[in-house]
Amino acid sequence: MTDSGCLCPKRKFLSALLAAAGSHQAFTSSAEMNISSCPITYYGQKYEKVYVSNADRFAVCFKGLYQPGIQNDCILMSGGTADRGGLSVLSREIPTGSGVHKLLPNLKYAGKCVNVIPLTDSQQSQVSMSLPGVTVLLEQRELGGQPADGLVLFTHFSGILQVADAQVNGLTVSKQTFQTSETNSGVITDVSGCRFSGLAYETNTTVNDPRICCTVTCDVSGAATAVSHCGPMEHCQGDGSCAMNAVCSVTGSTVIGFTSRPQSVPDRCGYSLLRSSSLPGLHVLGVFKERRRKDLSFLDRVVLQLDREGAQISLEQGSKVKVNDDFLTVHATPQMVHSVALTKSHAGVTAKLEASNYTVSVVFDGQTAIIHLTGKASWLKGLCGDSSSAVNEQKSSEYSDTDCEMQYDDDADSTSSCNTTAKRCNLLQEGSFTACNSYVDPEPFVQACTQTLCKYPAVDDLTCHFLKGYAEVCKYKSNVTVQDWRSHTSSVPQATCQDMFCGSHEFCAVDSSSGEARCHCRALFASKYKPTNSFGEPIVCADKGATVTLANCLLEDKGIDYSVLHLNDQSCRGQLDNLTHMVTFSFSSQNTCGTVVQANNSQIIYKNAIMTQNISMFGLITRHDKVHMDFSCYYSQPDVKTLSIRFRQSSVIQHISSGEWKYNLTMEAYTSRDRTKPIDSDADIDLNQRLWVELKTYGLEEDRVAVVTDSCWATDRPSPAGGLRYNLIINGCPNPKDPTVAVEGNGLGTSTVFSFNTFQFTGSNGNVFLHCKVELCVRQGDNCIQRCAQTARGRRSARPKYETVNLAFISVAWTY
Repeated sequence: MTDSGCLCPKRKFLSALLAAAGSHQAFTSSAEMNISSCPITYYGQKYEKVYVSNADRFAVCFKGLYQPGIQNDCILMSGGTADRGGLSVLSREIPTGSGVHKLLPNLKYAGKCVNVIPLTDSQQSQVSMSLPGVTVLLEQRELGGQPADGLVLFTHFSGILQVADAQVNGLTVSKQTFQTSETNSGVITDVSGCRFSGLAYETNTTVNDPRICCTVTCDVSGAATAVSHCGPMEHCQGDGSCAMNAVCSVTGSTVIGFTSRPQSVPDRCGYSLLRSSSLPGLHVLGVFKERRRKDLSFLDRVVLQLDREGAQISLEQGSKVKVNDDFLTVHATPQMVHSVALTKSHAGVTAKLEASNYTVSVVFDGQTAIIHLTGKASWLKGLCGDSSSAVNEQKSSEYSDTDCEMQYDDDADSTSSCNTTAKRCNLLQEGSFTACNSYVDPEPFVQACTQTLCKYPAVDDLTCHFLKGYAEVCKYKSNVTVQDWRSHTSSVPQATCQDMFCGSHEFCAVDSSSGEARCHCRALFASKYKPTNSFGEPIVCADKGATVTLANCLLEDKGIDYSVLHLNDQSCRGQLDNLTHMVTFSFSSQNTCGTVVQANNSQIIYKNAIMTQNISMFGLITRHDKVHMDFSCYYSQPDVKTLSIRFRQSSVIQHISSGEWKYNLTMEAYTSRDRTKPIDSDADIDLNQRLWVELKTYGLEEDRVAVVTDSCWATDRPSPAGGLRYNLIINGCPNPKDPTVAVEGNGLGTSTVFSFNTFQFTGSNGNVFLHCKVELCVRQGDNCIQRCAQTARGRRSARPKYETVNLAFISVAWTY
């Protein structure tokens, strides 16, 4: 070495690199530096940041600043006095034959860029480098268009002993020691390698590694290949020996067996998943049902049939457990039931069966089932084990409903996109999932995910169920936990269905509007009602009563809260069955709920309606659509003929005195149109018999004033405003919903006549009170005459404009 400015070839090469480098990042003692413009791959892991620090040893790390005992990927150097430096990026490609490759002729592939990190101490200029120092070169490389393992090169200008340790996950995988004679001249060396199953291997080596029971080859480019000594259903014991470690998963309709063979269940039947002569008395089955589409099934429950115990344990939706026919409360603490340990956690419910030579565990979260088998077992049958049999050969008639084999072909869903689906499902081969790809082949899972989501509506967070299922299989097969996969896949945790019970015609999923989990109607169940826009079963009529049953899932699909619905009487509300989630509305003769009884020549009709509560939610707004569902029951006339009514009075007279008007108002009822003889109070009148009622005044000047019947209505109580109400005349015109009502001469003179067919309130005390409100109209031509227009919806009032002078009320009552 000289101090005249003449540098050795290595120093000339370094100076050339620094001269060509771009932006510069300086540091003292420690720093985090960005190398995203020239990322490197170190032992199979790509990095875009580098962390430098100088404590007891100078460290260049990639996961954070160096700390002893912490898992990190680092280069540690001892010797020298460097305490500061900088980072420069040489962005142009280094051609083959450059200074680097002349110094290391065994390097075959050109670098795309180089991160140059020259180190100095506080007493020495970086340029002359006459004191001990190190330059770290991090080179980005590619092989076949793919990132290859980076080259970590050290150029040493020192007169003292130096040591460089390459660490992976905090463990030293290679150590380089440079003697004084070498460092005086300067040395450039290659520190790169492969990473497989979390272990590091040097390039250009082949190792028979008993820790993973594999022969691992790490080629010169940093790519690792391995040949396993264990079978497809075995795992390494860590000492070169293999043992059974079989994992089967079921998500949607796809079963990915112990040998990674995918099979799709084509219908909604029960299937054998696992049985074996090595597992005496145990048979694991899966029962499949449809969800939003009839042509696509999903795993609905997992059954452990225990032949020796004569029992069955069913892992149900909502992480519920049923033993034989009874539900069992399960907690985090293991509970032994028929030699099976049952536990419950946020991951679902687990059933674990241990014997001397094997262990079987079944985990079910309502979406995915994981069956894990360890120990010694052979002759594995069922969809999980037998890779040679057809799917239909594994069907179980015992757990299959009638017509479960029926095939459907639903229309394509407009919300699903196969291209978008494929991108989402291929996330299993990217990001944090790549840590599992060497243990569990992602292709069957990608295939299952794509085929399912391509048909299913873009709801229910199905992509995440497939991603989660793959991560769970990886954990059981390799003990590798996929870190932060939700953040890497932009997946937002959804509301959980755990502890939610749904009926047999329902399934649990997140509501797209509220974001909360609820029970949705299965497609086959909903198909019976949606074509007719109905919400449930036909009305069931009984003696003077009726029952209407609605499906709550159909109501919720339309955003209807069953709790705000009621019958004509607001106190009569629907009752929700906690097992079936069906909502029942009913009335009877004991509790009429505002039912109106009418009759024609051949039938008696009981009418009521289901409607929304007439209140305002949240002040001036409501978030419930108005609902009005009429329903009726018809009975034959012989039942009607046995009924009769009797008026309490033959007529009612009321004296009215208001202002200048003093007159008598009478209400009389007749059974004939000519109204020659009022009804006698002792006479029996048939229900549904025609009645004429005349409202007549005495003491008014007919040429000056006319009487207008504004409204008439019936109640079950004496008060005009009390109890149940049924309208006969509204705004001077007949109720358009009752064709038996007719009004004659309303506003023509000092009397008015209307007629209707008699009725009663269902189950009431037998009394009907008829109330009328009349008005006096000062005549100005024909201004007082009521004209009722006939429309498609019925009769409505075309009310004239006149001065209302007096209001009067009058009532009459009858009983039966």
